[in-house]
Amino acid sequence: MNSKIIIFLIAICISSGCNGQTKTTPMESKNNNPLQCDPENGLCEIPGATATGGKAELQASEKPVRIVYYTDPICSACWAIEPQLRKLKAEYGAYLHIDYRMGGLLPDWSYNGGGISKPSDVAHHWEELGEYYAMPIDGGVWLEDPLDSSYPPSIAFKAAQIQNEDKAVNFLRILREMLFLGKKNIAKWENIQLAATQSGLDTYKLKEDYDGEARRLFQEDLDIARKMGVRGFPTLFFTDADNNRIVAYGIRTYSEYEAVLLRIFPDAKKKTIDISDNMSLFKLYPTLTVKEYAVLSDISFREAETILKKLSVEGKIIETQINSGLIYSINT
Repeated sequence: MNSKIIIFLIAICISSGCNGQTKTTPMESKNNNPLQCDPENGLCEIPGATATGGKAELQASEKPVRIVYYTDPICSACWAIEPQLRKLKAEYGAYLHIDYRMGGLLPDWSYNGGGISKPSDVAHHWEELGEYYAMPIDGGVWLEDPLDSSYPPSIAFKAAQIQNEDKAVNFLRILREMLFLGKKNIAKWENIQLAATQSGLDTYKLKEDYDGEARRLFQEDLDIARKMGVRGFPTLFFTDADNNRIVAYGIRTYSEYEAVLLRIFPDAKKKTIDISDNMSLFKLYPTLTVKEYAVLSDISFREAETILKKLSVEGKIIETQINSGLIYSINT
């Protein structure tokens, strides 16, 4: 079968039922700094990158659908789609495998422009984005202990993948919570090591792979990203066994991601998420923001706030206040 590549840029493509090969005009990024994420399109763009629709083989293997997810540990837009990705895994995990790839958002601070020319300029922008997407972000790291690059945590993630894929995904989540909520510089080895310990990784092997094989794997991710025309983050390639592909750029609603999955694999059946009691979701995910709880439960943000506040008052979960919101964790 001849493979098809569909560039998914706006929801109208789903609602109008685009068929076959969709032609798109490469879109040049007007942004001059990768940390200047656009809340309108939900994308942290790489300066000068274009969407070209490359031909790398990304087809599914063990499961019917493979999602090649290009992300970066310090991408605020990628933090904002955690609710949608967590729900996608919970409802359709039997049919899909998410292949996390690192995109190299911030090599160094040679970029400038777009209102951001130094680390301290990022703080307010991050907090605005957090409020826009209702995901808590504290931009204080850029004022107190700014990162020089996103490469160290990206390479560390590739080292974690060598050990165990599930632990690596948990490691990435912990790194992001440390950065966006805890104001920790996750480019520093002591913070990487702490996240690795908390996710159950062998920290000695992690350091060995970090200094060796993980660097090659990270470069491989960067090379494939260029070949595929990845122009920013998040970028998700939904692919089936015949290499038919739909590309989702930027932050989308859960229903849009679900629609893409069902176009690639119409036979997928939704699994009902257990919400038999208010604590059920914490068995799936030990930490949840209000937005995540609301999306996973399919209830309003206000309803989720009320439930979580009540659980916190009862001592069942711990509430942590962040500048632009709250996160809750199991009280152990």
